[in-house]
Parts: sequence; C-alpha cells; structure tokens
Amino acid sequence: MKIHKVAIVGGGLSGLYAAWLLERQDVDYVLLEARTRLGGRIISLPSATDGALTSEKRITGQFDLGPTWFWPDMQPELIRLLDELELPVFAQFDTGDMMVERSAHSTPERMRGFVSSPPSMRISGGMAALTETLRAQLSPLKLMLGEPVKQIFLDGDRLALETEQNAHRVDHILLALPPRLAVETIEFKPSLPEDLVQSWQQTATWMAPHAKYLAVFERPFWRDAGLSGSARSSVGPMAEIHDASDESGNAALFGFIGVPADIRVQLSTQELKLYCRNQLVRLFGEAAKTPKAEFLKDWAFDPFTATRADQTGSSHPVGAPQSSSKSGPWQSRMTGIASEWSNEYPGYVAGAVDAAARGIASCNYNGLSIITKEQDHET
Repeated sequence: MKIHKVAIVGGGLSGLYAAWLLERQDVDYVLLEARTRLGGRIISLPSATDGALTSEKRITGQFDLGPTWFWPDMQPELIRLLDELELPVFAQFDTGDMMVERSAHSTPERMRGFVSSPPSMRISGGMAALTETLRAQLSPLKLMLGEPVKQIFLDGDRLALETEQNAHRVDHILLALPPRLAVETIEFKPSLPEDLVQSWQQTATWMAPHAKYLAVFERPFWRDAGLSGSARSSVGPMAEIHDASDESGNAALFGFIGVPADIRVQLSTQELKLYCRNQLVRLFGEAAKTPKAEFLKDWAFDPFTATRADQTGSSHPVGAPQSSSKSGPWQSRMTGIASEWSNEYPGYVAGAVDAAARGIASCNYNGLSIITKEQDHET
C-alpha cells in the first residue's frame, strides 16, 4: 500500500490546479484519475483523445467540446493564473447579426446580435491549453490514470483509498470530482453524514445534461454575410449556436443540443450529426452542408461526468454544497474542491480554480498553510 500526504481524486482542472499548488509547496501527493486522459470536462480538439470523437480528416486549430469561454472582468483569479502561466487569450467573436428559428413552419429570421458584456474571452489553443500547461509542470510519477477510486475508508490515523489496481494511504483527501458523482461511485466506510450526502446528491453537475455538436469548415463563411455565427432555435436539435473559430481563422461553429438526454439516446451519433448539419444549412446556407469535420460529445452519457440524476433538470449548480464534514469521524479528513464547491463561481471554469485554492488553503500540510497568490491578493 502506497503512503502519501494527500490524495487528489480527479484529474480535471480543479485536481490539476490543486496538484500544481501542492507541488510548488513540496507537499507529497498522488492524483488518481478514472479516465485514461487528464482534463475532465475540458476537451479541446484535435489533441484530446476520446472514444466519442472521431474524424477521417485532419483539422487545424483547437476547438472545445467542454467549457469554451470565461469572463476576466468577473473572474480575476482565473485571469491571474493564465497570466502566471503565460497563456494568451482572445475575445469570443460576436460581431454581426444572429439567426433565430421560432418554429418549424417559419423561415429563420435575421436579427441584431447580442454583444457579451463584459466580454467573454477564450484561451489560445483551446481550454485544454490550461490543463495541459498545468500537467506539464507536474511530476508524471504522481499522476495515476485509469484508476477510478472505488472505496475510501478510515484506516487508523489515515485514510485508505482503493482502486482496481492499487491501494493508497493518505492523511487527507481532496475530492476533485462532482459531488453527485462522488457519492454515486465511491463507497465510504464509515458512511458519510446523511446531511452531507443529501447536500451532495442535490447538487447539479455542471455540463452533465448537455451534448455539444461542433462543425469545422474551411473558412468562416457566415461572417461574409455579416453574421456572428450565433443562433437561437425553438426547432432544434440545437437550441443555441455560436462561432467556435479560433484567433488564427480556423473556422468552426458549435451548438448546445436542446433535445433531452432520454430522447437523444434513441438516436445514433450519425443521425444526430445529420440533424445538426441540416439545421446549420437552414440557418447559414448551403456552405454549411459540407463541413470538413464534425464532432459530437454527449456529456449525459459520460460515466465519469454524469449520474442518472444529472440527465434531467438543471445543468448548473445553485449555491455551493458543504465541502467537508463538520463533525464525526470524517471531520477535517476530506475536502471537496471541484467547481461545484466554489462559493464564487459554482459550475464555471473559474470555480474549479477557486474551489481548489480555497480547499487547500483551509488545510495545513507538513506544517505549511498553503496560501495562493489569489488569496494573498485578496488580503
């Protein structure tokens, strides 16, 4: 059984950022990720690998099938991290008119577009540039992929974690996976307090009910017509569409599919792609008929993101649940640090950074009180 000071369960942004903070303070840790890749709900194509993503054509540029943008004016901790990592950003394109589909019996209408205020920004190279940059600064020997945690139990003065491959003993655990997923997939011995379990079960998992379609084109032809690439539809299958092109001119459109998960499951991936492609043709013309690549990611059926409860209802948490037990045997032994546990930005990319920083700062490892630059700035 391997012994560490801290175990981080989950290798998405919050887990990687927590590892980055601990490594800079020379705190011993191990990160356990269920997937065979890092990044969690962040996927940027074409560098990411995922069984749901396939294309016969090579494409250039980086396009997101998870979170896409952020708002520096409202999320200063995140932009400070990007600055420290020297990751360039660019503004989301929203110049021009938008298209609106009101019903299947009427022609799509062209309307004045909406300009985001404050402006939404994107990371050059896709959102995965952030997780990849963090990963590159971590010790590879501390990153364990393909190791879903099955059981966590008290073992004397330490905690024990068991995966199918290994067992680990640690002083403290940082849960960097959604609250619902934690209580659904991990067995805790002794049981967690009932009020804590209920709080976690009632917390919606960000992005979980959604599916996202992405089409890559030779050029952003919609801009020639003075269109922003944005659209709203009551017809579907996509309810909301945006320009996904990068700052180098590699062209793409993406949309959030509005068809509920229990209906989507009845369609094949190819059928759903066809319906999405036909919708782009209705909205933006014949040039949308032949994308050079198209992708679909259905988060509702990703077992390392969504539970059955996540497949219906809201996709965005409302308020942060309690991050740790306040009494009993689990008190001060385990802390939730996924984005849903952020008080400031629950569910957002910035929330993952916020929750990880505050989770670590609330603990004391090796006699060190881990204070991040963000919190030092606040004081």
